[in-house]
Order: sequence, then structure tokens, then C-alpha cells
Amino acid sequence: MDLRRDRALRVSSFHIDHQVFSATMSRTLLNLCCSLVGALLGAVAVLGPQPALAADWASVFMYHRFGESEWPATNIRLDQFEAHLEEIRAGGYTVLPLPEIMTRLRNAAELPDRTLGITIDDAYASVYAQAWPRLKKAGLPFTLFVSTDAVDRSSPGYMTWDQIRELKAAGATIGSQTASHPHLPDIEIEQVKIELDRAAQRIADETGERPTLFAYPYGEYGAAVQRVVAARGYAAAFGQHSGVAHAGSDRFGLPRFALNETYGGVDRFRLTANALPLPVRDRVPADLVLQQNPPTFGFTVDPSIPDVDRIDCYASGQGRAKVEALGSRVEVRLPEPFPAGRARINCTMPGPDGRWRWYGVQFYIPR
Repeated sequence: MDLRRDRALRVSSFHIDHQVFSATMSRTLLNLCCSLVGALLGAVAVLGPQPALAADWASVFMYHRFGESEWPATNIRLDQFEAHLEEIRAGGYTVLPLPEIMTRLRNAAELPDRTLGITIDDAYASVYAQAWPRLKKAGLPFTLFVSTDAVDRSSPGYMTWDQIRELKAAGATIGSQTASHPHLPDIEIEQVKIELDRAAQRIADETGERPTLFAYPYGEYGAAVQRVVAARGYAAAFGQHSGVAHAGSDRFGLPRFALNETYGGVDRFRLTANALPLPVRDRVPADLVLQQNPPTFGFTVDPSIPDVDRIDCYASGQGRAKVEALGSRVEVRLPEPFPAGRARINCTMPGPDGRWRWYGVQFYIPR
């Protein structure tokens, strides 16, 4: 199962970020050539320690494995991870516990600019052996999303409940990622309820506390699954699409920036850690489980965002998409259907101080 999961993540969870990252860096280099003074100011803004300015957004990162080179699509090398921690230490960021970030966003309370959240999926053994000692030494909070069946079975390569309890006692947040880590859009809604309830009960039994944060396995969800998660009383739920969580985000479809060996360099980490939200509304289609393929995709950008015609959008497997902007309304046209499974569209545009605004979605195409 791990091999299938790793290959699936390799194909659709990270491919589109390569196109966005390459295009983003290319445009950044063009900006550097056009204005030396502007570039120097932008470099100071991005790289140097900054005062804690008021914001209503945060970049949330997603890791899986640490130092497990046989799983490169879900692994981060230890030298890469240590570079991330050094960038956090030196770069003027504020790392807060994910529950605190969610509470502040929900209540429209201020966050420091460049607030980060750290999440880790699946409770692999390398979290305890490699990530936890480094995070503890750095004094950084994080959230661990657990799929309970693998832990209950004492599956090779996974943490134990004793280890999970140790992390929780030291301040880590324990969230749920269902019991068996299924493709939620593929199963009956009653089975979705069973998956969530069984996992929440096991986490409560083993840690003494029911989870309040949820992560969709493979980042896959649609409107029906979201309603089940919300009805279970979760405070927030996270996918695996890129973007910046902000006060106006759907709290049951929050984005995270995924990090692995290919997309885990410190330049990409810095780019996404400094990303700004691209607030949108009236997205079409509203349900991410596609009934029409290719979708007629569009959204309205918050009117406070200028220069909407500078948005670029990239579709997985198709590259740069045709974008039409009329006022604040953006329409994205795709030349061909997506294959069955997961598909992503990432939209970015230049923001102030050399930073980038980012909005992404992950569709699910029924098999």
C-alpha cells in the first residue's frame, strides 16, 4: 500500500508545483533584471528578519517521511529538512501551533506576517526518529495527522501509540487522517462516517483527547465528504493543494504546501513561506469531485487585489492554461480532460515586495 501511495503522490501531488515553481522563478529573474533597486528591496523583504506585522494568513507545510530515500515522492532528505529549520530560525518567521492559527483565522484575529504551520501526515516511524528530535531542539510546534489502522496493526515503518503519546505530551497536536487511509470520494458516504468515527475514537482512547483537526487522505474530497467532516465537529480540515490559508478560506478545504525531495529545496521553501493569499469567491465548479471534465473553471478575485490580469494558471499534465480576466472575474480554459484520479490547478500572480500570491485547487475525477 505504501508503494501505491508513494507513486500516486509522485504523479499528482507534486507534478504541478514544478511548473508553477519554474514559472515563478523565471518571472522573478525577469523582475531582477528590470529593476536592480526593486530587487534589492525585495530581497531584503523576503530574506531579512522582519517585524511582526499584522496579517490574516499563514503558510502551512506538509511533510510525510524524513530521511527515507527509498520513498522520494513522500520523503524529505535530512539536509533539506535542516535547511528548512535554519531558514525558519534566520528568516523572520513565526511558527505557531496549528490550532492557534485556525482559531485566529476563524475569529479574524491578527497573525504575525510570515506565520507558518507545520504538519506531518501518516505517522511514519521516521517522524519520531528523525523529525521529532530536530523539531524539539528548534522549539517548533507541529501537528501529526494519524491514520489509526496502521498504528493499531503495528505496521512496519509506522510509529507506535507510545511514541504518539510522547509527542502529544511534549506539545504536538494529534489530528485524524481516517482509520484506513481510503480514497474518500470512492466510498459510500456511510463508510466515510465510519472511517472518521473509528479513527476519532481510537485517537481519543489512546491519547485521552478527540482530534479537532482533520487531513483528507491523498488530499481528496468533495462537498459530500466536507459535510461529513463538518458534522463531526472538526475545527478545520486540510487538503494537499498549494496555497495560503487565510481568514476567508473554506475551513474544511484548507491548502498546504507539500514538501518532498524534488520540491524541498530551500529556495522553494522560502518562496512558499513568503507567499501571500489570493482570496477568491464564487468558484466554479463548487464541488471538487468533477461531473464535467474538463471543468469550466473560474473564480472571482477579491476586489482589493489589483492587476488581476497578471494571474497565470497551470494545470497538471497540461502546463500553462488559457486565462481570461474580466475585471475581478477569472476564467480558466483547459484544452483537454484530466485522467481519472487527482488533478490540480495552481494560479499565481506577483504581489508586493517580491512576494507571490497563490491559489490552488485539487479536483477528483471519478474512476
